[in-house]
Amino acid sequence: MNNKNQIDENYAYTILAKNLKKYRKEAGMTQEQLAEKSLYALSFIKNLESEKVFQTASIGTTYKFAKVLGIPLSKLFEEPESSNVTKKID
Repeated sequence: MNNKNQIDENYAYTILAKNLKKYRKEAGMTQEQLAEKSLYALSFIKNLESEKVFQTASIGTTYKFAKVLGIPLSKLFEEPESSNVTKKID
């Protein structure tokens, strides 16, 4: 992990964004459906999945998403096998 992006704390949000979107789609859910089932605002979910916004989320919130998606919490924080998760850090 010698990439600057992986050291920056915002990297965790990039991983969360990619994984939330991936597992939501694998579950066959739209952002609207995830919002409805998790009782969170659609705009919040859109921001979480955005690669342009560093939307924060609590562990409790993330846990709720994992339960709605039927996956272990750890899946939402798994780093991709390839290190192509990048985000510009200013």
